[in-house]
Amino acid sequence: MKILCLALFALAYNLVFGYGGLLAFGHAAFFGAASYVTAQSAAYGGFPPELSLLFGVAAATVLGALFGWLAIRRQGLYFAMITLALAQIVYFYALQSSWTHGEDGIQSVPRGRLFGIFDLADTLTIYHVTLAVFLAGFAFVYRIVHSPFGQTLKSIRENEARSISLGYSTSRFKLLAFTLSALLSGVAGGMKAIVFQIASLNDVYFTTSADVLLMTLIGGVGTLLGPVVGAGIVVVLQTKLATFGSWVVVIQGIIFTLCVLFLRKGVIGTLEEFIANRKARQTSAGGIGAPASAAKSGVAP
Repeated sequence: MKILCLALFALAYNLVFGYGGLLAFGHAAFFGAASYVTAQSAAYGGFPPELSLLFGVAAATVLGALFGWLAIRRQGLYFAMITLALAQIVYFYALQSSWTHGEDGIQSVPRGRLFGIFDLADTLTIYHVTLAVFLAGFAFVYRIVHSPFGQTLKSIRENEARSISLGYSTSRFKLLAFTLSALLSGVAGGMKAIVFQIASLNDVYFTTSADVLLMTLIGGVGTLLGPVVGAGIVVVLQTKLATFGSWVVVIQGIIFTLCVLFLRKGVIGTLEEFIANRKARQTSAGGIGAPASAAKSGVAP
C-alpha cells in the first residue's frame, strides 16, 4: 500500500517534470496538505473516508493552483526555488499551527467505512481500495498524456518558443498541468493518511519532495511506468536497508549516482531505448537484405 500511494505521487510529479519539463521542489506541500486535511476531517470532523479524502484533495488542488500561479511566471532554477520556498512556508505553518499538532502530527486517524459499506479497518479491504485508487489515477494520467493537451504539453517541453509561435498559451497549459499534478498528489497524500492513520511533518518536509524526484529519475522521466518502478525500488530499499539507520541516505545517494551515470533515462527509459534500438537494427538489417534476396529469386526489388 505504501508503494501504491508513493507510485501515485510519483506519477503526479512526472506529469509536470517528465511531460511538462518543470523541475519543482515543492510537491511535498500538496502531498502533506492533503494528508493533514484528510486526517483532520476524519479524526476530528467525524467525516467518512470518502468525504475526508475529497476535502484533502480539494485543499491540495487549491494550493497547487495558487503556487502554480505564483511560480509559473519564472523558468528553470528560479521556478524550482520558488516552489521550494512556498513548500517551506507550508512546512513551517504545519509546525507552528495548533490544529496540525506540531511535531506530534495527527495520530489515530479512523479509517471508517467507505460509502458506509466497506469497512476499511480490514487490511484486505483497504488494500483493494488503495489499489483501485492507484489504477484510477494511473488511467487518469494515461488519458492526459495521450490527449491533445498532453501532446501540447510535450511540445512545450521540447520547444516552448515554437509552441508560442503556433499560438499556444504556454503559461496556461503549464498552470493547468501543475494544478492537475497537485490534485493527484493530494489523492496520494490523502490515501496515505487513511492507510497509515497518521499525518506528520514528514509529509510536508523537503525530503518528501526529494524522494519523489528520486523515484521519477530512477524509474524514468517522461515514461508512464517509470515512476511506478522508481517508487517500488525506493520503498524496497528503504525497507530492506532500514537496519543501517542514517546510512540509508548515503546508500540511496550512491544508487542515485550510479543510475545517473549508467541509466541516464532511468530503468524504464533505458529499457524502452534498448527495445527501440533493437527493432531499428532488425528493420535496417531486413531492408539491406531485401534487394539481395530478391535478386537471387530473379524478382526485381
